[in-house]
Amino acid sequence: MADQTLSIPTDDDLKRLDDQRAVVTRYLDADNLKKFETAPGKLGTLRALLDAKVFEPLQTYEQQCLGVVLGDVFVQQMGFHWIIAEDEYGRDPAIQYQDTSVILFPLTMISKRLERGETVDVFDLYNGIAALAREKIEAERGE
Repeated sequence: MADQTLSIPTDDDLKRLDDQRAVVTRYLDADNLKKFETAPGKLGTLRALLDAKVFEPLQTYEQQCLGVVLGDVFVQQMGFHWIIAEDEYGRDPAIQYQDTSVILFPLTMISKRLERGETVDVFDLYNGIAALAREKIEAERGE
């Protein structure tokens, strides 16, 4: 495996993430924007956009914008934080649990599944990945 370096996001990285969130939030009215502040509201928004097939199968950027919002749920609910993971292939936003080795790449969690023709239930996806992350966190802490 290639060497990977982790760093805090730059202002440009944070702007990119905000721009990607805006791709999702532009579909929300004022009432739904308020709900969007909560983790269940974010997941509900993702589910509604996926169910409505708002984005075409080849709209990978837009699907990755959904992944940013999914990452925000992990940040909001589990205490992850955004980082940048860099290797020989480039720089990618990721989320890390505190200072552990538990790192997730939410941008592609939805898009890769859609690419494979899968139906994505974001609540199941979040809950499944959260459970696996908790196991890894506990194992790393020796709990």
